[in-house]
Amino acid sequence: MMPKRMLLILIALMTWSSIALASSRIKDLASVAGVRDNQLVGYGLVVGLNGSGDNTPFAEQSLISMLNKFGINVPPGVRTNSKNVAAVAVHASLPAFAGSGQLIDVTVSSLGNAKSLQGGTLLMTPLKGVDNQVYAIAQGNLVVGGMDASGRDGSRITINVPSVGRIPNGATVERSVNTGFDLGSTIVLNLHRADFTTATNVTSAINELLGEGSARALGGGSIEVMAPRIPDQRVSFLSVLENIEVEQGESAARVIVNSRTGTVVIGQTVRVSPAAVTHGGLVVRITEREEVVQPGAFAGGQAALQQNVDIEVEQQGDGRMFRFESGITLDSLVDAVNKVGAAPSDLVAILEALQKAGALRAQLMVI
Repeated sequence: MMPKRMLLILIALMTWSSIALASSRIKDLASVAGVRDNQLVGYGLVVGLNGSGDNTPFAEQSLISMLNKFGINVPPGVRTNSKNVAAVAVHASLPAFAGSGQLIDVTVSSLGNAKSLQGGTLLMTPLKGVDNQVYAIAQGNLVVGGMDASGRDGSRITINVPSVGRIPNGATVERSVNTGFDLGSTIVLNLHRADFTTATNVTSAINELLGEGSARALGGGSIEVMAPRIPDQRVSFLSVLENIEVEQGESAARVIVNSRTGTVVIGQTVRVSPAAVTHGGLVVRITEREEVVQPGAFAGGQAALQQNVDIEVEQQGDGRMFRFESGITLDSLVDAVNKVGAAPSDLVAILEALQKAGALRAQLMVI
């Protein structure tokens, strides 16, 4: 049993943690090693489609195999030619501590050339883990967000993705996964983002409350904590532990640029060294035109079409220059760029130029 002194300490921890002035709880910064979701996958058949099913050999083979299991023997070489069946992959995430009988959501995806799974029903499908053991059984009616419609003249319209659907609570857990949570005399907290400062702060906060030596950092991403051996006491212990609030270390200065969408995210700790920037917009116009070329009077031949391309480059705007002072912050950087009317794409170019000049005190990442 847990000593009474230990229980009093835990109660005190709960009170202290609720009034702490730190910014984040440990449960928001880290997860317990081994306590995680596990991926499940299976192969099944969706039936009841309105002529939008598969026309593939493996879907045909799966249907005949299923009929054979029910005692209906299809003669060799005979095809069912059913368009109401689709071969599908079924996958789900098995949450940690999910017990037998609990329900989980599943996602169903077409494997063949089915046009739509709308209106279909997934037949009983075993879901296996990476160890090839069955952990859940899925079955039920699909919810499909997309649609597909076509006409006899070949016209067709597709909205979203009709070949993928979900079944809320569509699988029943048959077997739980041993997380190893109740083994050993320690637990390991893995930070969601490795950071030496955060690891140090978490270790210090736990040691300050539980006593020196209760926790030790295993690196920038993990902290080992002494824990009770009895499982129910471990649950209470972690309930207290994960609600302790600690100071989170400042993240590294980064500027993230999404080259596809033009989204630019600038971290709060980004700074700029003194620099002067001249910004001017360049407009490039490319014009294509076709001209008829006539042969010479005595050259013979025939008239032909010739494609000509004109390229014009024009600079717009007044190309104003602005200057960054030393240690300028994010707000000042954005204000300075906005004053010259720079678009987000121009902002990326300015940031790249600042980094090349060594004036950007941050890591520029293009994703």
